[in-house]
Amino acid sequence: MTEFETLLVDERPDRVVVTLNRPRARNALDLAMVRELHEVCEALERRPRLLLLTGSEGVFAAGADIGELLQRGREEALQGINSRLFDRIARLPLPTLAAVDGYALGGGAELAYACDLRLATPEAVFGNPEPGLGIIAAAGACWRLAELVGRSVAKQVLLGGRWLTAAEAERFGLVGEVVAAEELSARAHALLDRMAKSSPGALRLTKLVLDAPGAHPVADDLAQAVLLESQDKHERMTAFLERRRSS
Repeated sequence: MTEFETLLVDERPDRVVVTLNRPRARNALDLAMVRELHEVCEALERRPRLLLLTGSEGVFAAGADIGELLQRGREEALQGINSRLFDRIARLPLPTLAAVDGYALGGGAELAYACDLRLATPEAVFGNPEPGLGIIAAAGACWRLAELVGRSVAKQVLLGGRWLTAAEAERFGLVGEVVAAEELSARAHALLDRMAKSSPGALRLTKLVLDAPGAHPVADDLAQAVLLESQDKHERMTAFLERRRSS
């Protein structure tokens, strides 16, 4: 990946760390950031690795760029500028993790919802204030949030204008853990380290099966059929049995 204007990207052998970096705009998603995140997705589709998404200077992303939204009309809506990106992130082969500090609002919240897992600091806040701007949360919140926290809570956020604190987000299952801001990066990488120990093929197919709509149990059987024939599975199970015999 090349140098980016709106992102800081740290490529590692087993993961890519992406920091949203428009601090003067509270990391709002503009067209440049959307294009650059598509480049990240392309790289991860070509060479699957874990993805960690976070924001700079105590903010995850305070929404989409309102100046750009003001100029968008019907044609831009039909292009699904943000929704196509978030769908692409949701479909990445290996797990994605959002480490959220500060505001995750509007498009920023929808970006976090599109990730497989979320961690947050006590200062994190999730909300979708789009109806107050005369639009809907059209990049996934209207269905993803209900899947994550249930329809009642989703309606409180999307219709009632409720913002979820970090503690509420944890209680409703939106985030897996709330950690101090100074520990957020280390805790996120510890979670990625744990996932990185698993079989990439098994993680990939587990995610595919989990996200498959109404495909069970056939999808489970097909995924397991692929994995049971893999060399990775053979080596991992052999090592497990050898450790057990030697203990």
